[in-house]
Amino acid sequence: MDRGCKYTHLGISSENVEESPKFRRLYWVGSSKKDLLALPEDVVDVFGYALYLAQIGRKHDQARPIKGFGSAGVLEVVEDWEGSTYRAVYTVRFERAVFVLHVFQKKAKRGIATPKPDLDLIRHRLKVAEQAVMELES
Repeated sequence: MDRGCKYTHLGISSENVEESPKFRRLYWVGSSKKDLLALPEDVVDVFGYALYLAQIGRKHDQARPIKGFGSAGVLEVVEDWEGSTYRAVYTVRFERAVFVLHVFQKKAKRGIATPKPDLDLIRHRLKVAEQAVMELES
């Protein structure tokens, strides 16, 4: 049974993955999976590997805490490919799960900061993930 399916009302879906005490389940919040799969294949490979490492309790070399979220529990992987910059944001704050919060192409031409609308979406999706974890644990 895919326990994550009952949380689709929160915009969350999950992947059936290897079940192991050290292997965290992967949940996709909102359109994050669809957005990931729309990216160039080389970028998908980098982000996919970073998420796999998060599931087994490790951190990709390119993963960095995203500013404004108070701890290293919300991470961002940035990949430059053919003149464009892509980002994947996920959280490892929860013991048994990794939530992919947002995957996008950075379109701003100035600076390296994450645009405010993207930060707002990440904050909203993090709250959705927190609500899902509370439901999972109850």
